[in-house]
Amino acid sequence: MLNCLYGYSCVVFGIENPSGRGFIFSRGKMVNLFMRLCKFNFGDFEEPEFRKFLRMGLIFMIIVGSYWTLRPLKDAIFIQFVGKLYLPYAKTVSVLLLLPLVAAYTKLVGKYQKEKMLVMLPVFYGASVLIFAVLVFLFQSQTCTSEVISCIVGYIWYFFVESFGSIVIALFWAFAADVTDPKTAKRGFPLIYALGQFGGVILPYSIGGLPNRLGLTTDFLSMAILGGLVVLIIPLVKRFFAVTPKELLVSFAHEEKKAEKKGKKPSFTEGLKLLFSHKYLVSIFAANFIFEFIVTIFDFSFKLAASDMYSGVALSNYLSLYGSSVNTVSLLCLLLGVSNVTKFLGIGAALAAMPIILCAALIGFMTMDSLNFLFALMVGSKAINYALNGPSLKQLYIPTTKDVHFKAQAWIETFGSRASKEAGSLVNMVMKPLQTAFGEVAGKAHFLVLGGAIGFPLIVLWFIVAVYLGKTFKKAVAEDRVVC
Repeated sequence: MLNCLYGYSCVVFGIENPSGRGFIFSRGKMVNLFMRLCKFNFGDFEEPEFRKFLRMGLIFMIIVGSYWTLRPLKDAIFIQFVGKLYLPYAKTVSVLLLLPLVAAYTKLVGKYQKEKMLVMLPVFYGASVLIFAVLVFLFQSQTCTSEVISCIVGYIWYFFVESFGSIVIALFWAFAADVTDPKTAKRGFPLIYALGQFGGVILPYSIGGLPNRLGLTTDFLSMAILGGLVVLIIPLVKRFFAVTPKELLVSFAHEEKKAEKKGKKPSFTEGLKLLFSHKYLVSIFAANFIFEFIVTIFDFSFKLAASDMYSGVALSNYLSLYGSSVNTVSLLCLLLGVSNVTKFLGIGAALAAMPIILCAALIGFMTMDSLNFLFALMVGSKAINYALNGPSLKQLYIPTTKDVHFKAQAWIETFGSRASKEAGSLVNMVMKPLQTAFGEVAGKAHFLVLGGAIGFPLIVLWFIVAVYLGKTFKKAVAEDRVVC
């Protein structure tokens, strides 16, 4: 096992084995082994590009693993510090605070190269996680008992984790789209996703549930480990640019010329204006928005049911198990060849399948009510999104300009996902008044009917948008031109 892990490290980092002893496979043989294993699911690779995607996948593995470990801690700590019924309000606050954050991100993207951004953000987020770890320890250990301060910390922590998911992941995919051409992206992006899901399988439960398994009463240990993991992104990024051949760091042929014509400094609204300047980008926004809107309604009911049965580090442990389960199913989907839908049937088929799947999920949500079912519903919905819908949506940015990659995409990823969660949260806020007016059981029944009345028409719209995106992408790649 250690020999195999050492071999994988050599493949990823391009390290030669100096002694030639204690190593079952040479680096070349290990590369060929990995390539053969990946051939069915992801297609044929040239050896240099395969190494490139392995390196990118390792970076994404740390990002996804860290984020999916932070997410359960986000909800568990917020519920403990503030209260479960305030989750919809936390999402509202997060969306409002993301506005200035996206403004800062847009300026930084225009000012610094992508290599520097992929170093600066991990420094900020890694250090911040360590600071939050100390604050959480003080409150969970009862060293500090101020309810007002704990409430403030809970809201800031919730927003902080939401921003990590929006900004860092969006930056990674902007960087990935900027150094990959459409043909290799069709093979490479699902591979990156698979490696990312592998991080999401291992880290959430192994790190997020560690305090509960050790009998600790605070989440400090989990958060301290996470801070170190986020900082680990920095040397991985530097190594990627040091060993990856320059000819493999090129993007869609025509975008570079447009991007280099004028050196404009990006403004706060430039990405937003770009987003609404073309229906192709609006359609990508809509696809992100509708999925997250519907799943937010699912998620709220799931978190309420979970918090009724667990609390403290036990809730962190349960939600971490949920996070690992989502990524386990996602990884299995990828390994079983779900990504081949895009390879054999095209991007359009993959995009159109998602609204059909969510329609079936919404029907189940309205007719069945138990924690186990909600757990399975959330795992299934998230997993199929990460395995099928996510890689397809990311490829839609390939035939676009660099401005779209680094400016409009930030708005789409942030407000196509986060604003949709806010819209879903507005629906979730109705549950408490309905239960007050009609009683707990009847109020929830009215809530489910409301969710269906809004959700089903949106799913129909989503299907129409998916068909349009698939056709437009296919035509742009066939004609070797940018869409916008």
